[in-house]
Amino acid sequence: MRALYVTHPQVQLDPDVPVPQWGLSGEGRGRAEALAARGVVPEGAWIFSSDERKAMELADILAATIGGVVRTDPLMGENDRSATGFLPPAEFEAHADCFFAAPEVSVGGWERAIDAQSRIVRAVAAALGNVPDDVPVVFCGHGAVGTLLKCHVAGRPIHRGEDQRRQAHSGGGNCFSFDLFRKQLGSEWTLMEAFAPDWFVAPVAAPGQLL
Repeated sequence: MRALYVTHPQVQLDPDVPVPQWGLSGEGRGRAEALAARGVVPEGAWIFSSDERKAMELADILAATIGGVVRTDPLMGENDRSATGFLPPAEFEAHADCFFAAPEVSVGGWERAIDAQSRIVRAVAAALGNVPDDVPVVFCGHGAVGTLLKCHVAGRPIHRGEDQRRQAHSGGGNCFSFDLFRKQLGSEWTLMEAFAPDWFVAPVAAPGQLL
C-alpha cells in the first residue's frame, strides 16, 4: 500500500515549553498551507498523525483541504528525549549524532533508536492494516522516527546520513513515499515544496532502486 510520510516544518522554539507541545512557527505554517494548496494530498486520503502539537497542526492543515479527518496515535511520536528536555542546538546535534551512531544505546536517557524504530514501524503497520485497498495514506510526523522508518523500509542500517537534516530541509517539512509491506521506498527525503501531486499514482521503485 502506497503511503506518504511528511515531517512537520519549522516550529516555534520555546525552552520553557515541553518539546511535544511546540507548535508550528509562522514560516512552518505557511509551508504547510502551501503544500495543502498544491493538492499533494488526494481526495479521500486517510491522514494519520503523531499526537504532538506540531504534527497535529500539520495534519489538520492537510485534512482541512480535502475535508478529511485526522487519526492520531501517540506511538507515532518523536523519539522520547524527555530525559534531557530542551537542548541548545549544538548540544542537541551532538546527542542526535550519538543517537544514530549507537542505536542500541540510550544517549543521555533518550529512547534508543532501535526501540523508536520498532515503535514507529509497528504503529505505521497497524494504521495501514485498517485502511481499505487503493486508498492513499499520509502520515504526519517527525524527522528522527521518520528516518528510522525510512531505514526499515529500505533495508538500510540506522545512520545519520539517512536523516532529513542531511538530505533535505534542516528545519523539517520534508517527505518520502513508501510501501511498507513490499519494503519499497519511492523517494529519499524530498522538500515538501518539490513533492509532486501525482505521488500516489506514480509507480513505486523496485527494491534497491529509487524513483
